[in-house]
Amino acid sequence: MTATTTPIYDPASATRPDVGGEPATPVVELDGVTKTYPVEPPVEALKGVSFTILEGELVAIVGPSGSGKTTLLHLMGTLDRPTSGAVRITGLDVASLADRELSALRASRIGFVFQQFFLAEHQSVLDNVADGLLYAGATLAQRRQEAAAALVSVGLEDKMKSLPTKLSGGQRQRVAVARALVGRPALVLADEPTGNLDSATGISILELFAELNRHGATIVVITHDRGIAGRMPRVIEMLDGLVVSDQGAGAGGWGRGA
Repeated sequence: MTATTTPIYDPASATRPDVGGEPATPVVELDGVTKTYPVEPPVEALKGVSFTILEGELVAIVGPSGSGKTTLLHLMGTLDRPTSGAVRITGLDVASLADRELSALRASRIGFVFQQFFLAEHQSVLDNVADGLLYAGATLAQRRQEAAAALVSVGLEDKMKSLPTKLSGGQRQRVAVARALVGRPALVLADEPTGNLDSATGISILELFAELNRHGATIVVITHDRGIAGRMPRVIEMLDGLVVSDQGAGAGGWGRGA
């Protein structure tokens, strides 16, 4: 199969969030969000969190263990619902959606990149990425065509037929990034994406995020590492379930390398 060289995010069609014209579209909106887990005693994971992430932003959410950042990931990824307040993804209120509607929203508008790569070892790289479109209603040929384009975008056009076991850690994470991007989601959530990588490989993944962001992707990186967070144009800092700092809000991610 011959791969197309069209990138997943086309710079010519992307809309910069920090330049004049129409205001950037909110992708994530949190308004007074709380989350309490009903254990004994109850655990208040989030205590009234509010922020907006615009289309085209590259954002880090940073905090120590127990700060609430993982709970935020679950809420932004529609894997959980808030106890109170509103979570809106591309304008849709998560609390108002049925479980089936949430699953459809998650499948079509959110891409996930995890610390563990979660690749099927006995499937080719191409088919691992194509699996990101299993619920999109596309044929196998269409899924593979889109997967090939995604792999070109992350620099793995020469690894499509390889098995994940033959790849380095950094290459496997690039496959995971391609899988997250293949459906052209409105939002990519990356949870500790460099946690299993050496420092040099981790930097290459952050540089990949910066490049994809310059081409229009909206990316949120969840991390405990202030060094990683400091490479992002916008940093939201969490502590004890609260946003204690939000630097660079609305700055977007354009033009800044990692």
